[in-house]
Amino acid sequence: MSMDTVRVAYRDDDRTPVIYCIKEMGAQHYGINVEALKIKPYGAFEASLFNDSADVLIDHVEFLYAEATKGKKITFFCAPRIVRGLDLMVPQHVESVSEFTGKNMAVRDSGRPYTVTLWLRMMGLEGKVGVPIFKDADVGRWGQWKKVVSGECIACFMDPLYQAEPLKAGLKLLPVPELAVVSHYAQACTAEFARERSAVLKNYVKAVIHGICWMKHHKQEAMKAVTEEPMQLMKMNDVQEMEKHFDAIVGKLQIKPYPTPQALAATYEIACEEYGAQDLNPLALWDMHWVKELDDEGFIDALIADMSAG
Repeated sequence: MSMDTVRVAYRDDDRTPVIYCIKEMGAQHYGINVEALKIKPYGAFEASLFNDSADVLIDHVEFLYAEATKGKKITFFCAPRIVRGLDLMVPQHVESVSEFTGKNMAVRDSGRPYTVTLWLRMMGLEGKVGVPIFKDADVGRWGQWKKVVSGECIACFMDPLYQAEPLKAGLKLLPVPELAVVSHYAQACTAEFARERSAVLKNYVKAVIHGICWMKHHKQEAMKAVTEEPMQLMKMNDVQEMEKHFDAIVGKLQIKPYPTPQALAATYEIACEEYGAQDLNPLALWDMHWVKELDDEGFIDALIADMSAG
């Protein structure tokens, strides 16, 4: 079987477990050779879709709404995760979000800081809680919790991967509602690629859905793929640590990767606020027909039934 190559660009090695599971399923079942490209520098990553160095972006795609306002033709085609997937961490004495009024939350500079404002709005606290930004460059990667320990701030959102230190330092998790937002692993390509390589894209979307299903239902097999290259790229050497990370990722993925209206609305507001993407109808950029066809044909349900049976 001849293989079609799809070059999938990402910025952060934390994305590789999902990318490599998609890659594995693409190669095994759908004649798709996924070339995983790490493009760390911001400018180069943003340019990659338009200078033919990548076909699909799977990370940090909000800026594309702003590109569309400048006349670029973009197609978003799947949203495997529609929650932020972060946890709220607070000092031991804090029992409720109502105690946040008049205090500050420590906000991380990268990863859509405006999302915290949207979450506060959802909680009825917008404008009542300060949202100072602390840069990773100053406090260390995901080090915003230090500002909570010091008493400068009352809370911060933390990635499950980076919670061990703040827990050790005496912070605790406070369960709160999740904000719906189109989050990691949402994918986009140019409208031209979608049009000219539509059959390839449909096979690639099969690989995406199969990869997620594999992670959810055949954990031991999927973990084998993840403990090879992704684990090295993430500079992890403890398989149990990796498994914890794997579980945290998988718990937030959805096998039918449709966005929701709430998630789309929140994401578009973030794009307006952070990238100046006003005056668009965000739905004009989304084309769900590959996912919908696979869903309507029974492909996804058959896959779930097959994989959950063993």
